[in-house]
Amino acid sequence: MKKILLLISITLLSSCLNSDDLPNYRYEFLKIDEATTPNSFTFGEKDTIKIKYTLLNSCYNFDNIYYEYQDSTRIVAVRSYVNLDNDCQEVTTQKEYDIIVNVAQEEDYIFKFYKGVDIDGESIFEEVIIPVN
Repeated sequence: MKKILLLISITLLSSCLNSDDLPNYRYEFLKIDEATTPNSFTFGEKDTIKIKYTLLNSCYNFDNIYYEYQDSTRIVAVRSYVNLDNDCQEVTTQKEYDIIVNVAQEEDYIFKFYKGVDIDGESIFEEVIIPVN
């Protein structure tokens, strides 16, 4: 009996949800137009990397910075969400973002900044090595 009541409750709740009311969007990585990095890092201190990226039209919005650790390598990209319900204005907007790096390793840092995809669909990266003093 409890299982039947649970099934009825779930059915009633799910029927109340209208999929037309749910937001229609997707996530997308944006290429980094430019990265300004220091010549070197100092171990135990914080430093800043400045990146520039472009929102492709008014439906693109900044979501966050994708920052992945792989040993001494850092993969960096801009993650955006794209509203698929709006009429988009065809205007590009360049934005900047400061990434604070807590220099916690003595090895050189290798940054791979996302630059888009090639004709085979493979990700392209600009690689920058920053030595640690």
